[in-house]
Amino acid sequence: MRLRIIVGLLLCAGAAAAQATTVLAIGGHAGDMEVSAGAALARAARTGARVVILHLSLGENGHPRKSAAEYGRQKREEAVAAAKVLGAEARFGPWTDGSLRPSKETEEFVAGVIRDVKATHLITHWKKSIHPDHEAAHVITNNAALLASIAGWRGVRSVLYAENWEDPEGFHPYIYVDVTEDFDAWRKAVQCYEFLRGGVSSFPYMQYYEGLSSVRGAEARKRRAAAFDIDAMGKRRVLENWP
Repeated sequence: MRLRIIVGLLLCAGAAAAQATTVLAIGGHAGDMEVSAGAALARAARTGARVVILHLSLGENGHPRKSAAEYGRQKREEAVAAAKVLGAEARFGPWTDGSLRPSKETEEFVAGVIRDVKATHLITHWKKSIHPDHEAAHVITNNAALLASIAGWRGVRSVLYAENWEDPEGFHPYIYVDVTEDFDAWRKAVQCYEFLRGGVSSFPYMQYYEGLSSVRGAEARKRRAAAFDIDAMGKRRVLENWP
């Protein structure tokens, strides 16, 4: 019951409030949020929310045969195409792959995007990762949410952390989103990226994330689900009646 209530508040927000709901997904590299949270983003768009994906960097240094400039141009095009499939908008930060650091500059930039799109829900990376850019995106996003509120936008109602194979340490699924109806859109969107089609990395992305969605679906008693963690403070519950 708890999971159904949380999902309803997060992604549906009621028919009357649907137009006021904006989900902003913030990734360290182009492709990160589509892969880890894309099915949930597709669901949000399908149910009436505005969805924006902010790529802090392009992840342009990851191709074994192409220059950073060439691969960066390619990934920007791939990001725009993937966003279109998901029903989302793509935005881009100015940083280069591997250069992300929590700083006044990065945090004010993201806070500006939060205010500009009037984000009500944020999705980003979990706090522990094998990739420093992912950890930086986590810190930047949380600090930017606070900065946005100080500057006048206090509409952010939740911050979720997506499940990513590079960010496993300490991640515990807490919120499950039923993405059964949206998984085909996820497949189509992520395959806009060459690295998902096997042309860049040997990691079996499709096998991993298709299997993961099935496992999380079983845990949620659904066919497919996406799982998210939240900050420990948000997991506190007050029981008015016990036992």
